[in-house]
Amino acid sequence: MPNLDGQHFDALVIGAGMSGLAAAIRLAHFGKKTLLVERHNAIGGLNGFYFLGGRKYDVGLHAMTNFVPAGTKNAPLTKLLRQLRIRYDELDLCPQKQSAIHAFGNQIRFSNDFSLLESEIARAFPQQIDGFRKLDALLSGYNETALDAADDSARACVSKFISDPLLVDTLFIPLSFYGSSLPDDMALPQFAIMWRSIFREGFARPHIGVRQITRTLQRKLRESGAVVQMKCGVKKIRTDGKRAVAVELDNGTVVTADKILSSAGSSETLRLCEGVAADYGSDNIGQLAFCETITQLDAAPEKDFGWNETIIFFNDAERFCYRNPETLIDARSGVICIPNNYAWSRPEEAPQEGCLRVTCLANYARWKALGHASEAYAQAKRDSFEQLQTVARKHLPAVDDSVFRKAICATDMFTPLTIERFTGKLGGAIYGATQKTRAGTTPFDNLFLCGTDQGFLGITGAILSGISMANLHMLA
Repeated sequence: MPNLDGQHFDALVIGAGMSGLAAAIRLAHFGKKTLLVERHNAIGGLNGFYFLGGRKYDVGLHAMTNFVPAGTKNAPLTKLLRQLRIRYDELDLCPQKQSAIHAFGNQIRFSNDFSLLESEIARAFPQQIDGFRKLDALLSGYNETALDAADDSARACVSKFISDPLLVDTLFIPLSFYGSSLPDDMALPQFAIMWRSIFREGFARPHIGVRQITRTLQRKLRESGAVVQMKCGVKKIRTDGKRAVAVELDNGTVVTADKILSSAGSSETLRLCEGVAADYGSDNIGQLAFCETITQLDAAPEKDFGWNETIIFFNDAERFCYRNPETLIDARSGVICIPNNYAWSRPEEAPQEGCLRVTCLANYARWKALGHASEAYAQAKRDSFEQLQTVARKHLPAVDDSVFRKAICATDMFTPLTIERFTGKLGGAIYGATQKTRAGTTPFDNLFLCGTDQGFLGITGAILSGISMANLHMLA
């Protein structure tokens, strides 16, 4: 580990998640002396991977949104590749086969071809198709990345075009689960981003999973010349009331930087600053947390079980309820992901094991009250795991229970406490604060935000956030 004590940098980036990595690469490419610090021993943040029992598990990644074919102009994916000097083929992206929304007695299919979703809406909601097309026209022309875009209610906007509340709910289910920090709603700019990224462009997955993305970014970071300090986060940001004047790292090292860009979150970052209350931003901590189960199978889901969809978004309640549940989990709605079901770039190297991932909303406070190391917590995980498995299989072609259980070769599960522990996100809120800071500014003149609390979500959005904030505040 290099001795950094007393060194000065043009730019210091906090956090080696997708946004922090992208920002550091971008800054170093333009000759900025850049330091990237990360508290943990692995990069990727909310979208990394880990080893357990000899297996590699992706963290967070169900799909990379905003998939477009190589050479597509004016697309977010194309933009981030160009700005980070990454070739399209370096990500080795495999498009989804087909996904679906199961809700209110309908099974609405969609893929990376928007016409499929359009035809499915016309079939299931024939009286709403004209409104759906008008809504799509509005969103297709909406400048969702404008930093001064008003955070109007997406539900209010959608309801102007679509009169059937069940169709409104249907459209909100996938977009909410993949990118909303607001209970029962989304900010209109974020809704427009998710509409484009999921419905208009679509899903893909790197052939070997999220490791393909992190490896590529790590290589670019190494080539850029940026200084990287792993296993050493920020202990304190010293200020003079107007500016951040120095940064003290966990190991006691003190460095200075002209500008600081943090991907740690708004409240999380400002609570590190001298002169800022320890409970700063308590009214803006995200209230939406999740649990996810992961089941590895000694079977091919499509071939052996007839499970064909890539992702199924489901809702079993009378209406879609997207808010902090009163119980440990809310299994009435969620996401079923089968990572095997992508069009693999090299079929002969497709994953040999099957995988089933099931995600739902969870109550952080109730999980916290159990205590991370308690038997009650362990039992709650076991019970929730079984509950989510049962719910998910209701939305999949039937498989004899003994056959399914015999095929299970490994399982794991995360709760909001897992997210808090390994990412530092207060409340385990993956999508961060309710109110985003779209311009990335803070009360300190040279301290800026990127990532989740800046407002661009998902892998593509996070990378673009790091690039955009670096461009705006540190390269302009």
